[in-house]
Amino acid sequence: MKRICFLLALGILFSCGNSSKQAAEWAAGATRIDSLAIAERGPAIKAQKKLLCFDLDGTLSQHRSPLPDAARELLDTLGKLYDLVMMGAGNCPRIYAQMGNYPIAIVGNYGMQESAIVDGEFRIIREDTHPADTAFFIKNCEYIREKYGYTEYKGDPIEFHASGMVTFGLLGTKADRADKIAFDPDRAKRRAIYPEVLKLFKDYAVYIGGSSSFDFAPKKYNKYDACIRYAEGLGYTKDQLLFIGDDFGDGGGDSHIRLGGMDYVQIDDYTKTPEILSFLL
Repeated sequence: MKRICFLLALGILFSCGNSSKQAAEWAAGATRIDSLAIAERGPAIKAQKKLLCFDLDGTLSQHRSPLPDAARELLDTLGKLYDLVMMGAGNCPRIYAQMGNYPIAIVGNYGMQESAIVDGEFRIIREDTHPADTAFFIKNCEYIREKYGYTEYKGDPIEFHASGMVTFGLLGTKADRADKIAFDPDRAKRRAIYPEVLKLFKDYAVYIGGSSSFDFAPKKYNKYDACIRYAEGLGYTKDQLLFIGDDFGDGGGDSHIRLGGMDYVQIDDYTKTPEILSFLL
């Protein structure tokens, strides 16, 4: 009975466009490739994987910071062996600029937007738009601010993206980067209020995004489905994908990768990413 209730809950949570087969995949749990798995079957993993999907902030770089030279060199080397794609919460132009115009395919806004390098130039090649209900977001985000004391902020209180994705920055859109990094490094502040935010925005996918914000997208958009969609376009199957990210906890931007049962490597210190992924070289 508990199993049935659990699956029903999953069906409600991921109801938009997900089949019963996919619901079972969500319930299957994680396939985390840790140091032990790498030691035991690193060569087999390397031989199997064809597409590497990367998160950016906390995985290859510090939050909203330029791509370090070591990460750039890693991508250069991996790009000769695998297909690569960035899977981001932010929009494609922002990710591209943050990476110093690194020539790589990008899927942004949890799958709502896609860019590619075409004839040496950055181009948006797909953009799904779902205009947000601005009045609804303003009302409910103001409620959260007042209730939990996040009434002081810099810039705008909410960012409405062209795609329809919404970012609710607790420190505002113009907060200092250092303040954002120091605000909630373990995400404990946002996880404490996440259940209430999830309830208020029950018709949206809600993510504990970035370093000090919540992201909202239509429920069908998440990094798991975005990876599968992108991989299918290249003719790859799920078992040929490897996701590299840092935020797999419940509500995290990479959480759907874990819930979907896709192979992934968790990065806890972006400066060690080249060392951790050396088994792929």
